[in-house]
Amino acid sequence: MTTLKSKLQEDLNVAIKERDELRSSTLRLTLAAITKEEVAGKEKRELSDDEVQKVIAKEAKKRREAAEAFAQGGRAEQAERERAEGVILDAYLPQQLSDDELKQIVAQAVDEAKAAGAEGPRAMGAVMKIVNPKVAGRAEGGRVAAVVKQLLAG
Repeated sequence: MTTLKSKLQEDLNVAIKERDELRSSTLRLTLAAITKEEVAGKEKRELSDDEVQKVIAKEAKKRREAAEAFAQGGRAEQAERERAEGVILDAYLPQQLSDDELKQIVAQAVDEAKAAGAEGPRAMGAVMKIVNPKVAGRAEGGRVAAVVKQLLAG
C-alpha cells in the first residue's frame, strides 16, 4: 500500500533525476512541512494520508497567498513561480468543488439548520457544522463561509 507521503517521495526522486528544479524544490518544501508536522508535539508520529493531505492543502494555500502578495508588489516573476508551485501541489489534492456544487451542498445544510430551528445570520455556526464534514478538503473554508453568509442573508 503506497501512502501519499511515499508517493511524494517517489515523485521527488523522479523530479531530481529529470533535473526538474521547480518540481523538486516544491516537493522538498512540502515533505519538510510534513516532517515538521510529524515531529511537532511531545512525540514523533506518522501522519495519516488525511493529515498529509491537510499539510499539502496548507502549503498550496500559502503558495496562492504568496503569489497574490508578489503580484501586488509588482514582482510578476516570483508570483508566477508561486502559482506554478501551487499547480504542482494541487495535483496531490482531491478535486475542488465547483461553485454550483458548493452552493447545492450549502443550500441543503441551510435547510437542515432551519428545520432544526436555526434562523438568519445567527445560524452560521450550525450550518458550518453541517457543511464542513461534507466538503472537507474539497473547498477552502473562506469560500464555504462566503457561500453560507450569502445564502443565509438572501
